[in-house]
Amino acid sequence: MFSQTKSATTLTSSVIRFRNIRWLIVGLVMGGSIFCASAELPEQIVLKHLATIPHDKHSYTQGLLWDNGYLYESAGQYGESSLRRVEPESGNITARLDLPPQFFAEGLALVDDSLFQLTWRENICFVYDKKTFQLKRRFQYPGEGWGLTYGGRQLIMSNGTNVLHFLDPQTFRPLRRVEVMDRSKTRPEPVRHLNELEWIRGEIWANVWLTTKIVRINPKNGNVIDWIEMAPYVPEEYRGDTQDRVLNGIAFDPATNHVYITGKYWDVIHQFRLEVSEKK
Repeated sequence: MFSQTKSATTLTSSVIRFRNIRWLIVGLVMGGSIFCASAELPEQIVLKHLATIPHDKHSYTQGLLWDNGYLYESAGQYGESSLRRVEPESGNITARLDLPPQFFAEGLALVDDSLFQLTWRENICFVYDKKTFQLKRRFQYPGEGWGLTYGGRQLIMSNGTNVLHFLDPQTFRPLRRVEVMDRSKTRPEPVRHLNELEWIRGEIWANVWLTTKIVRINPKNGNVIDWIEMAPYVPEEYRGDTQDRVLNGIAFDPATNHVYITGKYWDVIHQFRLEVSEKK
């Protein structure tokens, strides 16, 4: 969605480390027996920075995904919206489809050989052939469209609130919904402004609009698993921009565990390797 300034938290290395959120163990005493319930601790992950690669600085990135050696991107703004296939090493756009000027493109997801592209306030999801970008069909939905990803069975959509909607990719019919809540606080807090989404190792990662943070979400219940602070990777020349050039765009290559992260109108994409350690 429209971008504004983000908070900055310093990091002293090019490696981002995340600590597990530890859940309280609840003991219930009943008839002399103690029953303990605790949520499973999340995986401890490290993002190791590998490279900075070119990105079209004229692209208002709204959706990003990886497939078979290419990045696919949904670029927004009225009169500038498009669907793109991009060579990651060079940043060259190898295929492009411009949307009519009345559409503001948003999130993007891939299901089999079909690309699903949301629109912001036009209530339409376009479905294209991945190879040809030919329009195959369109779906309608209520409310705004922000982020979109595919979890292997269902599409997952955000709309700017703290609610994620799970959809049938064949019909776009809503199947269920979860509210995203940060329960590490004294009082659980809703996490609003969920924007670009990516499915990564059974989790939902989401850019949070108006922040430099990515939130890791449990898709089963909407609970926040952890936070990722990306402030050190916002290019220095964009850090004072409160309108446009802000963090947005996450793509994941499961074959290599590479994560690609960019922003709106950025001229770079950061490439990381996702390293996972055992749960503790």
